[in-house]
Amino acid sequence: MFRQGYQIYLATRKKNDQIFNHYFMRVLAGYTVSILAKTPITPNQVTIINLILFVIAAFMFVLMPDWKGGVLAVLVLEISYLLDCADGMLARHKKLASKTGHHFDFFTDEVKAAALVVGIGLRLEITGGFGPVLRNGGVPDYATWPSQWFVYATIFALFVITGGISMTKLLRHPDMSGKDQSVEAYYETVDTSKPRSLVARIAGQVFTFLRFLNHYPSHIFLFALLDRFDVFFFLYVGINFLYLAQGWLGLLIRFGRFPKNA
Repeated sequence: MFRQGYQIYLATRKKNDQIFNHYFMRVLAGYTVSILAKTPITPNQVTIINLILFVIAAFMFVLMPDWKGGVLAVLVLEISYLLDCADGMLARHKKLASKTGHHFDFFTDEVKAAALVVGIGLRLEITGGFGPVLRNGGVPDYATWPSQWFVYATIFALFVITGGISMTKLLRHPDMSGKDQSVEAYYETVDTSKPRSLVARIAGQVFTFLRFLNHYPSHIFLFALLDRFDVFFFLYVGINFLYLAQGWLGLLIRFGRFPKNA
């Protein structure tokens, strides 16, 4: 089983992936697929199961607001993510990969992203936490927030996350990108072209690091162990806000400029 699982991992993994996935989660997913492949379960059914587990984890964040509850919620979340990696690999292993399956998987990712910020935001409304404030003179600082502030922060976070998801769908659309993606391309979303200039290379490294920070399964367990979901909440929402702002800037430049012949 171990040899078969590793062979499935090598054959169905993404060529361009997060370090956490490449060396850990997709290796486990390969072994998971070796078991699932012997059953009649379909990739879409695996997607549904991982969505259900994620929603359960989101409820656990709220219903179990102590340290142990947070760790257990993240454990369920990581199991959900394991299946999220496995569904696409199972589809490729069984030659069932399709655009509709990818769209369904992306839709469930939308639901999970919203569930994550709502679950952790409402948890912080119960437990309290630190948040950004402006001191005298407008100097930014962090201080203990009144618990009700996290309700407003959660609403704002939900707006940012759903706005970022809509931005991604818009920018990936063939009419916007000018590229009609194949089924395989849906699983390889990272640009592999190497920038030539020093500035472009540095910017590329910065964006790679930000993508890592935004990839919460890679590190959310650390925040759970430290019981600092407040730090994770603002980090996750802040990075997605930067992504949304960057996307809007590009759209405003593209659609807001005057015609050349005006």
